[in-house]
Amino acid sequence: MMTKTTQFLSAIEIETAPNPIYAIIWLHGLGADGNDFVPIVNELGLSAEKPTRFVFPHAPERPISINNGYIMRAWYDIFSSDFNDHQDESGIRSSQIAITALIEREMQRGISAKNIFLAGFSQGGALALHIGLRHSLRLGGIVALSCYLPLAKTFAAEINAMNAAIPIFMAHGSFDTVIPISNAVASRGKLLAADYRVEWHEYPMAHSVCGQEIADISNWLQRTLDDSGRI
Repeated sequence: MMTKTTQFLSAIEIETAPNPIYAIIWLHGLGADGNDFVPIVNELGLSAEKPTRFVFPHAPERPISINNGYIMRAWYDIFSSDFNDHQDESGIRSSQIAITALIEREMQRGISAKNIFLAGFSQGGALALHIGLRHSLRLGGIVALSCYLPLAKTFAAEINAMNAAIPIFMAHGSFDTVIPISNAVASRGKLLAADYRVEWHEYPMAHSVCGQEIADISNWLQRTLDDSGRI
């Protein structure tokens, strides 16, 4: 079943079976929209015994500094190719509020917080990390693809103990020139130093998604959905 929501952020929703007990909020990358990852629902091949609602929100449109102010869908502004440089903190936190509202809506629909997952690609993955580590209720897990840890200087002071054990899937392309893998490796190091559970995967690809990666995400999700259901 596929519908478009009109409340909160505009989004595409797909339910793998009636009466979902899990939810995955999947955030697209810069310049894309919620349609970008819709095909992954079938590709992941989640068990029918794990009815899941996928929510693919559309980021707001905003001018992007690194692209000469060109207006496109983005979760926050990008000022330069150095992701450790000045970051759009206000944009990140504004999107955090919007995505947190989607999490709360899933809870209002009857899905337990521990069965709600955040996933994303590029700046969508960065936002998934940012929100998941700070959320006040225990979430199911985070899928962070081809991304980095934003606002890394403040995350240690802002992380919430409720998600200290949240499982994290991180994956990156070794030939990524948009977000060099060194950024992701450094972010993984910060997470491991803070005792987070990170499953790391590296693929011989650019800033994209590959078939083996989708298979690995599926395997991780199947295992992690089972774990969240037992908590």
